[in-house]
Amino acid sequence: MSDIHDLDRRYVFHPFSVAQNHQQSGATMMARSAEGCWITDDAGKRYLDAMAGLWCVNVGYGRERIADALADQARQLSYFHGFSSMATEPAAILAERVISKAPEGFSKVFFGASGSDANDTQAKIVWYYNNLRDMPQKKKIIARDRGYHGVTVMSAGLTGLPGLHAGFDLPLPMIRHVSAPHNLWTRNAGEDDAAFTARMAQELDDLIVAEGPDTVAAFIAEPVMGAGGVIVPPEGYFPAMQQVLDRHDVLLIADEVICGFGRLGTWFGSDRMNMKPDLMSVAKGITSGYAPLSAVLVGEKVWSVICEGSAKYGAFGHGYTYTAHPVTAAAALANLDIVEEENLVTRAGEMGDYMNASLKKAFADLPITAETRGCGLMAAVEFAKPHGDSWQKFDPAAGVGPRIVRAALEDGVICRALPNGDAISFSPPFTVTHEEIDLAVSTVRKAAGTVHDALRAENALAPQ
Repeated sequence: MSDIHDLDRRYVFHPFSVAQNHQQSGATMMARSAEGCWITDDAGKRYLDAMAGLWCVNVGYGRERIADALADQARQLSYFHGFSSMATEPAAILAERVISKAPEGFSKVFFGASGSDANDTQAKIVWYYNNLRDMPQKKKIIARDRGYHGVTVMSAGLTGLPGLHAGFDLPLPMIRHVSAPHNLWTRNAGEDDAAFTARMAQELDDLIVAEGPDTVAAFIAEPVMGAGGVIVPPEGYFPAMQQVLDRHDVLLIADEVICGFGRLGTWFGSDRMNMKPDLMSVAKGITSGYAPLSAVLVGEKVWSVICEGSAKYGAFGHGYTYTAHPVTAAAALANLDIVEEENLVTRAGEMGDYMNASLKKAFADLPITAETRGCGLMAAVEFAKPHGDSWQKFDPAAGVGPRIVRAALEDGVICRALPNGDAISFSPPFTVTHEEIDLAVSTVRKAAGTVHDALRAENALAPQ
């Protein structure tokens, strides 16, 4: 049999990877097993996963309870669908469980398999809703620069990262973007939170007015932006944006794919950020990544229109083969049991406070540290060149973020270089210990110091 690395290199089309590089060099790491916050590769080397996979393994790896729930449900009822009012017990129980934890005003749950398909579903629900209201022209959806909402044709267009548009003819014509509330690159010098928030709200209002309020259907936003840089909005940001949306009859979609189910120290990021969404997308934390599952939460305002208007179109013509899959629903129920019984939402908030304080302290003396920021167990350190009293981005060709990540990986810590800048993100499982946070922070600090010294030797720190 061929070496497993050779099989991967020859046959697997990897996401978010440079195809030619992978074809030549193969896998960066071949994961074989995991326990708690630790991954073991095929050579037996252990790595501390400071990213919980892709922001998702909230309860940690190796949970027998979830594995048993998956196996037991697969033996009892391995599959059944939700079409034509068919149902399964795990999905019904899970839907009630999710609604019981959600912010006030939600009444229905539509299941899918990924955050991307959840946000695709959101667009269709919004359009369907406005067609039923006899407002067929109200179809545009506004997202934010640096926002991440998925990789399907619609959700990749909503995503405000150029790498997801290049070569794909995206975004679609009905999508618009406004600025992200980025402290480093969007806030003006000397601008306090109130002024910054007011300017962001005014930008949204100006765009809606310019497009025509009768053409704008929804605004989609992550409570804390993830892949775009772990961007935490200023105090009062979402209430100010909400006033604009209400004034123009525009729905708010909360993309809670990362923040949902405890990442910020509350059950949902909307609770922490004072959002009042009409629709909500969740995924990752609903199963902690043990099975692919997503959900769209529909508020009563939208649901009542869909329900009352069903006579116009008949059956709601949308759904997936794996909508309300009983096995993934069983995994979610076991996962949520663990989250509740071990009080992991509160723990995420407490450990997040420790992690954010540790990052600020560790990176304060590194000259290229432009900002450390975070909320709950979600944080980033952004690197840039000092430029007087401000900062200047590194040339992307310098690869500062990726170089730091590679150096940390060599020393046994997995973190992530985020696109569209040189920010390194941290998003460990909720079960992470103080000692593991200390190890992650010190290892990445060492890696960043090594890269800083190399940049200085390359004369890459001089402002351009």
